[in-house]
Amino acid sequence: MLKHLVKATLIASLAALATGCAAPVVNRDYTAYKQSRPRAILVLPPVNDSPEVNGPIGVLSQMTYPLAEAGYYVVPVALMTETFKQNGLSTANDIQAVSPAKLREIFGADAALYTTVKRYGVRYSVLDSVAEVEVQTKLVDLKSGQELWAGSAAANNSNSNNNNAGGLVGMLINAAIKQIVNSATDATYPVAGMASNQLLSAGHANGLLYGPRSPQYGTD
Repeated sequence: MLKHLVKATLIASLAALATGCAAPVVNRDYTAYKQSRPRAILVLPPVNDSPEVNGPIGVLSQMTYPLAEAGYYVVPVALMTETFKQNGLSTANDIQAVSPAKLREIFGADAALYTTVKRYGVRYSVLDSVAEVEVQTKLVDLKSGQELWAGSAAANNSNSNNNNAGGLVGMLINAAIKQIVNSATDATYPVAGMASNQLLSAGHANGLLYGPRSPQYGTD
């Protein structure tokens, strides 16, 4: 009897401990976002915190598509870039330092997307070669300067979940082949697309809301 009691107490204690350690689900406050109701979004050049100089271009070039799919009008990247160039601004840090009111005056957008590339490139090891991207972003109302939404996403092309057919020799050969492919091609570019879609697609928990051009506008 005592043995069963001790066992039941231990199970209950472990269950309580597991419950206590579980990360709480945080629901984002969309009040300001819904009050702002942005229609047109200006995607600013990303600030680059990675050592890869092509990181901002690889990310920026793939951010407009998921936003358009979510139902927003996106200021064309070429127009945005040329406009800043004509005004003597060429670096992402300088561009992101422009006041929200000035951005609205120039582009007529309702909100701007401020992005930072945290990781971009290929990470090499003996047994693998992984292209990886991590980005952080926030959506800011250009009328008030208020942050409406923020998010982050990371993606990679790791094959670490594949079976190790051929043993150690097979793994080394596969790693060598993948390193050659990653070096000869821009392997990180499609991974940047994965991260951008993951981050900026509407309709998932704590993600962007659907824009006014989407048939699902107002349902989230």
